[in-house]
Amino acid sequence: MTNYPWGAQDLRAPQPRKLRQVPVAKGLLLEDVDSGWVGEVIRTEKSGGMRVVVLEDRHGRTRSFPAGFGFLLEGEPVELIEPRTAAGSGKKISASGSVAVTGHKARVARASRIWVEGKHDAELVEKVWGHDLRVEGIVVEPLHGVDDLAGAIAEFAPSPQRRLGILVDHLIEGTKEQRIVQEALRVPGAAGNVKILGHPYVDVWQAIKPATLGISAWPVIPKGTDWKTGVLRSFGWPHATAEDIGIGWSKILSTVTHYGQLEPQLLGRVEELIDFLTSEDYN
Repeated sequence: MTNYPWGAQDLRAPQPRKLRQVPVAKGLLLEDVDSGWVGEVIRTEKSGGMRVVVLEDRHGRTRSFPAGFGFLLEGEPVELIEPRTAAGSGKKISASGSVAVTGHKARVARASRIWVEGKHDAELVEKVWGHDLRVEGIVVEPLHGVDDLAGAIAEFAPSPQRRLGILVDHLIEGTKEQRIVQEALRVPGAAGNVKILGHPYVDVWQAIKPATLGISAWPVIPKGTDWKTGVLRSFGWPHATAEDIGIGWSKILSTVTHYGQLEPQLLGRVEELIDFLTSEDYN
C-alpha cells in the first residue's frame, strides 16, 4: 500500500506528524533506525556537500551517518538539523549548510554558468543553494532538455574565462543521457572548461528524500507513463494538465527547507559544480 503525502489519498485524513527538529550536538545519544546502531555523537563534519554525524557506541567503535531523518532520540523519531552557532556569534546557516554572508551585495554575474535540465531543477537548486550562488555570482539556467547538448555547448563557446557546469538527470551507464554527454564533451573548447555531472534519478523530484513529503518511498511508475503524471496520480492529486504538474511541483518544493532533505547523489554533484566554477585556479 502506497503512503500518500499530506493525506493525499483521503483529503480528510490528518496531516502527518512533523518530526521534532534537533540541532546536531556533541554528546547526543542517537539510534540509527535502518541499522539499529546506537551511539553518542562525537563530532560532525561536511562531506560531499552534506552534514555527517559520527556516532561512537559503548565499545568505542564509530560509524558515520548522514544527518537528517532516520534517527531516534530517547525513542522519539527526530530530524537532525544544522548545529546551532554559539549565542551572540551572529552566524547564520544558509539552506545549503554554508555560513550565510550578511550585508553582502550580490556579486556581478560571472560569464560562467550552471545549466540544469529544466525549470524544476533550477527552482530546487535556487531554493537550497540560492544564497551561495548570489554570493559567488553564478547564474543557473534551465536547458529544457539535453537532446542537443553538444549544440548548446558549441553555441555557448566555453573558454577558461567562460566555463560551464552542467547537471543531467538519469545519468547512468548505458542510457541515452550517457551517450549525449560523451558527445557533448567532444565539442571544441569543452575540455577543461565544461564539467558535466549527473544524478541517477529519472527526475529531480526523486532527489528529494521521501520522508520530506511524509512518505516511505517514491511511487514506482510503469514504463510508458510520464513519470510526473504517474506520481501525482499516485498521490491522488490533479495530474491531467501542465498546470496540474506545476501546482503539484510547487506543493512538493514547499516542503524543502534545507540541504538535509535532499539525497546525497544530488548534493555532492551541485557542490562539485559550484566548486568547479569558483575555484581560484581559473578565476
